[in-house]
Amino acid sequence: MNRWIPVILLACLAACRGNQTKDIPADRLSPDEMPDNIRRLYTTANTYPDSPGLRMQLVEALDSLGASGQAIGQMDSLIRKDSLNYGFWYRKSMLQQATRDTAGALHSLRYAIRIYPAPDALLAAANLFAEKKDTTALYLARQVAAMRLGREYAAHTHFISGVYYARTGQRQKAIASFDNCIAADFNYMEAYMEKGFLYFDNKQVNEAAQVFKTVITIRNTYADGYYWLAKCQEALGNQTEAIDNYRRAVQLDPALKEAGQALARLEKK
Repeated sequence: MNRWIPVILLACLAACRGNQTKDIPADRLSPDEMPDNIRRLYTTANTYPDSPGLRMQLVEALDSLGASGQAIGQMDSLIRKDSLNYGFWYRKSMLQQATRDTAGALHSLRYAIRIYPAPDALLAAANLFAEKKDTTALYLARQVAAMRLGREYAAHTHFISGVYYARTGQRQKAIASFDNCIAADFNYMEAYMEKGFLYFDNKQVNEAAQVFKTVITIRNTYADGYYWLAKCQEALGNQTEAIDNYRRAVQLDPALKEAGQALARLEKK
């Protein structure tokens, strides 16, 4: 349900290890080139190879550094010793999603679900299937819904169903599913955004703008909401309002390049 996060380039390592590691992606660093805390974790985990807890600390540290590939390698080491551990397979699948390895993530989730069909693993798999336009997404979402785990999980199942319908061009069903998601959780930002995208792509710009206005009313620090509201306002010819909201989006998230580019373009006119 979340956006992909690019591999982090670790400029901070220049201060820790000297200029030779500047701008090198974390996964390409050797253990000796890692920050001191991670080097110590490598040493400790290798000294006590039978300690899953130490190995998991190393996994989390590598993941925080942006070295998801190396973290996956550590998870493989844990799985070789305990292939029936649900948590290991599930954690590996999350790391694989971070590296955009959808096939690998689904493979790991299948193993996790065979061991223990936990709702979080079912939902994670359903979300990936929805993006692949695979009807398995709906089956898994219904399976979780049948567990009756409360409004939070109900919202997730409706959202994933909406994503499947949106990706397969079933716009009305998608909007209905996103509305059901919002009814279960009024603060489910992703459902509002997906609904707004559907209206915008269908050239219902006024309707889309109303959705994005709701987003920034509920969460006035949500940069994407301001960016998409500005896009609607620009499409409607409201250039002054669009500039204000592009600027607000950039202030909230300077990394939102599209907002910065749109702002620069409009300010030149």
